[in-house]
Amino acid sequence: MEVLAIRIPPATRSTTCVANGLNLDVGTGCIVESDRGHEFGIVTRPVMDNRFFKPGGAKIPVLVRPATRDDEEAYAHKASVENLSREFCQDRIRSLKLKMKLGQVEMQLDGKKLTFYFTAEGRVDFRALVRDLAAEYHTRIELRQIGARDDAQLDGGCGPCGRDLCCSTWLKGFQPVSIKMAKAQGLSLNPSKISGMCGRLMCCLKYEYDPSAPRPNRKSEQRSGS
Repeated sequence: MEVLAIRIPPATRSTTCVANGLNLDVGTGCIVESDRGHEFGIVTRPVMDNRFFKPGGAKIPVLVRPATRDDEEAYAHKASVENLSREFCQDRIRSLKLKMKLGQVEMQLDGKKLTFYFTAEGRVDFRALVRDLAAEYHTRIELRQIGARDDAQLDGGCGPCGRDLCCSTWLKGFQPVSIKMAKAQGLSLNPSKISGMCGRLMCCLKYEYDPSAPRPNRKSEQRSGS
């Protein structure tokens, strides 16, 4: 199957799309059909034949057509509404004294739905907030609670290593990470040294973790260094 890579802003990670017989240059704006409807994307990798993707297999986005000027204007309007609605939502959260942290706001290209991503320690009664948002924007409103790692993935940024966050660039999913992995590698157990931007243990602790490797003995290391 012929596929190409598309980046759908605000995401920084590219996603594989069915080429649908179209061959667009890298950097070209386009419209793709995903499970969320039509979305505006930018080509990041040219068309290539990938034998791992087969018709009728896992559902992946499909390239519909190159973006027109109207599509680009619709995307600019979408980005503007997302910024304004985020500010409005932040103000209402403060006014209603809700214990939640607002993350990304995403509007469908056709304007039929606004999704607000947020994190919270527990359950939040946001019914009053939904009513305020619906009255202000006259469209379908969805508030979606996500985890701290998902929030960092959406926001992007740089990790302690100075590189873009793995979760926002290439990781396909989150694997369990435990403090045992840091101990097995003889790393400092200082939370500030082994935690990522999300406040959770860094995903890269798993990269060099070998469960069969002998665990370092810190006491013997201290004696040998003294």
